[in-house]
Amino acid sequence: MKKIDRMLAVILALQQRPETAQSLADKLEVSRRTVLRDMQALSEMGVPLYAESGPGGGYRLMDGYTVPPLQLDAEEAMTVLLALEGMAKYADGPFHRARWTVMDKIKAVLPEGTLSEVSPLLSHVELEVPDRRYKTSFLTAVMHSAAEGEWLRIYYRSQNRSRYLEIKPLRIYAAHGFWYCEAYSVQHREERTFRIDRMDEVQRICEPAEAAEADNSGMKADTGELTEVVRIRVKLTYRGALLVEQDVHMGHHVKQIGDDLWEADFLCPRTEWSWAVSLFYGLGMDAEVLEPQRLRADILERARQVAERYDAYRQRETGGMD
Repeated sequence: MKKIDRMLAVILALQQRPETAQSLADKLEVSRRTVLRDMQALSEMGVPLYAESGPGGGYRLMDGYTVPPLQLDAEEAMTVLLALEGMAKYADGPFHRARWTVMDKIKAVLPEGTLSEVSPLLSHVELEVPDRRYKTSFLTAVMHSAAEGEWLRIYYRSQNRSRYLEIKPLRIYAAHGFWYCEAYSVQHREERTFRIDRMDEVQRICEPAEAAEADNSGMKADTGELTEVVRIRVKLTYRGALLVEQDVHMGHHVKQIGDDLWEADFLCPRTEWSWAVSLFYGLGMDAEVLEPQRLRADILERARQVAERYDAYRQRETGGMD
């Protein structure tokens, strides 16, 4: 990044919030000394900067000082348009109209030279988002509840059953073509991840008494089975590693340990045991469970059940003759 671009980036950052020299250095990927030199240069140019010491301190701009809107360079335009195109691939959401109109507005104000530089890149680079068909009728409501710290009563369709749950949304994110909500669940007594398209009813409620009791006792979950975790170690082929890396909860635990060998090593809550069995059974020969032995046994039992099912078909088709 050129010095003038870096100094403008410093001003824009300080317009939003106070920053320390180190936080600016981390954002701009330069040294702290470089940031301090840039701050000195800005001061000499008449930019009204001042520093506050102590906790919560840092560099600030004098109130009322702003810079006019900046033109995006090619890299900045590419970053914004690529992110917006990825968002546009989601089947549903509260930004459906806005994500298209903002793309048109950005393209309209870009200099012709910048747009001609970015357009060929956009035709060859994309964010892959699976094509899904669903509705997230309550996404906006859940987003606002997370921002405002509200509790919700939802009717949720899980993989196994449907029921009412009382949750406190903590974070909303998009992954693999779906919208997810990380929330504290009263019924589960722990943080869980919920797919928002599986929420059929959403209602704001006061904090449940059960949640208050758990908070007052310093408990987030029972000291029994819900908090018990099991270490899982699995060897993976290249294909297996690619598939496991897509999992939003454990993908970051995959590491390469050889030329053509990867390993997943993580702690799995016992409440997610069925998920682990299904995941590594589905990977077939692309995964080899090293531990625990119980997981190997459960995968073997799953394979036996599948083999029996299809062996019954074979016997009917051949009249019981091998």
